[in-house]
Amino acid sequence: MNSFYDLIRIFCEHWARVGVLPESFQYAFVVNSILCAMLIGPLLGGVGTMVVTKHLAFFSQAVGQAALTGVAIGIVLGEPYTSPYASLFGFCILFGLVMNFTRNRTKMSSDTVIGVFLSISLAFGACVLLYVTGKVNMHVLDNILFGSILTINDTDMNVLLVITVICASVGLPLYNRMLMASFNPSLAHVRGIRVKLLEYLFILMITVITVASLKVVGAVLVEALFIIPAASARNISRSMKGFFFYSVTFSTLSCLVGVILPMELSIPVPSGGAIILVASVFFLATALIRMAGGRFKDAAI
Repeated sequence: MNSFYDLIRIFCEHWARVGVLPESFQYAFVVNSILCAMLIGPLLGGVGTMVVTKHLAFFSQAVGQAALTGVAIGIVLGEPYTSPYASLFGFCILFGLVMNFTRNRTKMSSDTVIGVFLSISLAFGACVLLYVTGKVNMHVLDNILFGSILTINDTDMNVLLVITVICASVGLPLYNRMLMASFNPSLAHVRGIRVKLLEYLFILMITVITVASLKVVGAVLVEALFIIPAASARNISRSMKGFFFYSVTFSTLSCLVGVILPMELSIPVPSGGAIILVASVFFLATALIRMAGGRFKDAAI
C-alpha cells in the first residue's frame, strides 16, 4: 500500500514526465527535499524573527554544533548512524535547557555562557568521534554538518512534520506574549505573563527545530537560516506583521530555490550551502533597498 509520501512522489513524477514540473522532480529524493523545504522554510523564518528579537543567534549556532556530539553519542549507543534521533533530541534538549538555566542562575552574559558550553560540547564530541571513526563512514558526518538532500527519507520527513505541527500549534498562539516578554520582561510580568516559562519553551522550540532541520540545512548552517531571512525582513519591514511575513517568505523561497536550482543546473553542492547562499542574495538585495531608501530620505530632508 502506498504511503502519503509515495502518492506525492508518483504525482510529481507524472507531471515531470509530461513537462509541467522540472525534470528533476522525477527523482524521489528531489521530491523529498522539496517537501522538507516547504516545512522548514516557514518554520525557520517565523521562529527566526524571535531569535533575532531575543538576540539568540549565538545560541542557535551552539545547539547546531552540539548536534554533532549527539550524533557521536548515538553511534556509541548503537543507534542507526543515518538517523540517531533519540540521542540527537536527548542531548541537544539537555544542552539547551542546562545552558539557559546556567545563564539565568549565574547572571553571566549570554555569549560567555554559550561559548563555555559550546567549547565543552565540541571537546567532548571530538573525543567521542575519534572513537567512532572506525565504525562508520565519516562522510555521514559531513551530511550532518552541511546537509544532504540525498539522505532524506520518510523517517526524516515524519520527524520534521511532527515538529512543525507541534511548534506551530504552540508558538503561534503564544507569539505575541513571547514578543512582549522579549521587549519588556517587566511589563510582561506585571500583565501576568510567565516570562521564564516562555523563555524555556522558546529555547526548547529552537532546539527541536534545529535537530529536525539537520538533514536539509546541516548543523553548521541551520543557525544562518534562523538569522539571515529575519535580518532581510528587518531591512524592509515597517511593522511586526511585515517582519514576520517577509521573514517567512524569504526563508521559504531560499529553501525551495536552494534545493531546486542546483539540481536544474547540475551543480554538486550541499543543500545547506545552496540554501544559505540564496538567503544571502535576499539579504544583500534588501540591504541595498534600505540603503537606497535612507539616501532618498536624506536627500528629501
